[in-house]
Amino acid sequence: MRIGELARRTGVSPRALRYYEEQGLLAPARRPSGYREYGEPDIDTVHGIRALLAAGLGSAAIARILPGLPRPGARRPGPTCPELLTGLARERARITRQIDELTAARGLLDAIMGADAPSDLIRAPRPDQDSARRPPRRA
Repeated sequence: MRIGELARRTGVSPRALRYYEEQGLLAPARRPSGYREYGEPDIDTVHGIRALLAAGLGSAAIARILPGLPRPGARRPGPTCPELLTGLARERARITRQIDELTAARGLLDAIMGADAPSDLIRAPRPDQDSARRPPRRA
């Protein structure tokens, strides 16, 4: 199938598909005319790329992870290359930190929206930052 058909079947723009190719995430065959030729497995690859991007991974990390992942239906989900587990754990920890930061930001917004005087909440230092701003006490 050509790039337009792959774009239609995956919901990804042709421009994004060309970018994935530039990044080494997709490797379509080329027709004698120079047109890209994609196969059915490329549909699953694009869906995998999109899932990993949605999880917050960058294209460089995806390029390292993608070859170690099995094709859907080939075997149970999980990396086929044990050396990828360290990288996956690092990405998972990064995502967890982002979730924690976003949860704290949402809590602050909830507090501001429910406060009688929201401007007081914005100016008041958070407990975790208060000790960082004060010089240590001398005994």
